[in-house]
Amino acid sequence: MTCLTFLFKRRTPKSGTVETEEGVQNVKTYSYKELKYATGDFSPANKIGEGGFGSVYKGKLKDGTIVALKVLSAESRQGVREFLTEINVISDMQHDNLVTLYGCCVEGHHRILVYNYLENNSLAKTLLDGGRSGLWFDWRTRSKICIGVARGLAYLHEEVRPHVVHRDIKASNILLDRHLNPKISDFGLAKLIPPNMTHVSTRVAGTIGYLAPEYAIRGQLTRKADIYSFGVLLLEIVSGRCNTNSMLPIEEQYLLERTWSLHERKELVLLVDTSLNGDFDAEEACRFLKIGLLCTQDNPKLRPSMSTILRLLTGEETIDDQNITKPGLISDFMDLKVRSQEKAEKFNTSVCTDTVCELNSSSSSSANNTTFVSQSFTDIQDRGI
Repeated sequence: MTCLTFLFKRRTPKSGTVETEEGVQNVKTYSYKELKYATGDFSPANKIGEGGFGSVYKGKLKDGTIVALKVLSAESRQGVREFLTEINVISDMQHDNLVTLYGCCVEGHHRILVYNYLENNSLAKTLLDGGRSGLWFDWRTRSKICIGVARGLAYLHEEVRPHVVHRDIKASNILLDRHLNPKISDFGLAKLIPPNMTHVSTRVAGTIGYLAPEYAIRGQLTRKADIYSFGVLLLEIVSGRCNTNSMLPIEEQYLLERTWSLHERKELVLLVDTSLNGDFDAEEACRFLKIGLLCTQDNPKLRPSMSTILRLLTGEETIDDQNITKPGLISDFMDLKVRSQEKAEKFNTSVCTDTVCELNSSSSSSANNTTFVSQSFTDIQDRGI
């Protein structure tokens, strides 16, 4: 994969401004005037989404092309880095299960990414939104989505060079076209893994419920962090529910814990979405759930690669139940947070910089919110991951 070259004209930013990036190469640039016209002056009627760094609008270019515009908020100093990362990572990548970047606008304070428009929004807004979308996800469609996302991740992890770790695989970042084919989106947090490295040490960024324990707690970022997130997503697609739901009885609130409990009782089929009314391939559904457990094992070295996951999903390889070990559970994560808080209170210190505290401080908010934690990490020895 050829990365973009950015030529920077640096100047000292004034209050409320960001530095100007000029000479963006290898990607088409649009004028702000053109994109403003395409969206009806960014009319609220054309707003189709909102994320941590701004809003997404539907637009129509002069040639008739329907596009989705991801507009970075002018107040987001942090977001400029993610904006450039997203262009850098995805500009040269072409895959059926990744969104397509048409171009960008880098004009004055405006930072806008122009993507292909996908008619059916995201999995979070459709499958996991309680049926309010009006779309029907039969078992064949769910299977197609699971396999499609796996293919997209396998491409990122194993085919492109350098390898790409997405860092924020979740239902709201899986978009659907008119035929409900999945497209992985939002590469603002992506990290490149050079061929001579097995991991990178970085700030923790991601979404509660999808974060691999070793990454969330110790900052160990490898491709296995994406695989953990994919495992959680797999469970959501099969069950038709979000990974956490505080409205349910305590023993059912965390999807991964519920899945492990049913697996131990050999009753995984009970987790399959009841809205399917029994019209599904029970053997395949249970296989997908077991794959989800393989992906979320506490020890990252035990999680299979994405190419292996693809073969398991398609039935080209079989699963040995003996190889499924206990997953990294969110309750253990919460317990660590409580212990950290108690320790801090004992010594009358703040825990606001603690990784676990930071990650869970917004746990009552939407599962779509991306969380950031800035910290330093010591060298991590994780050969073989």
